[in-house]
Amino acid sequence: MPKMIFVNLPVADLARSRAFYEAIGFTNEPRFSDHTGAAMMWSDTIVVMILTHDKWKGFTDRPIPPATSSEVSLALALDSREAVDAMIEAGAAHGGTADVNPVQDYGFMYGRDLLDPDGHVWAPFWMEPAVANGEQPMPAVAAE
Repeated sequence: MPKMIFVNLPVADLARSRAFYEAIGFTNEPRFSDHTGAAMMWSDTIVVMILTHDKWKGFTDRPIPPATSSEVSLALALDSREAVDAMIEAGAAHGGTADVNPVQDYGFMYGRDLLDPDGHVWAPFWMEPAVANGEQPMPAVAAE
């Protein structure tokens, strides 16, 4: 079995969240979805489990953070600047909030932040392939 990651997120409205994730490029895996949660596939090895608050509370006694806080930023590598912009626009059109942090444009790397309907931060980004694969050095601006 390949190594996989499952990101589990509490959501207030499962249908609204599923529509949001489908709009930004995830696909639902019905075998692992029901009225309490949905498995949203990013790839064969990356799955976001969106879980109703009741389902979430079955895993932990810790409180669900308010939507105004940030506990993680989930970065997704995309193929182009245009793909980053398209994801942000699709998410904003489906209940998300675009550009909750300043746009990051370093020339060789471009990223924007998107809140899902429950306040989880998604950070789609693009990086120049030659920099990403080590053929070119990381520009100095990245260290600032």
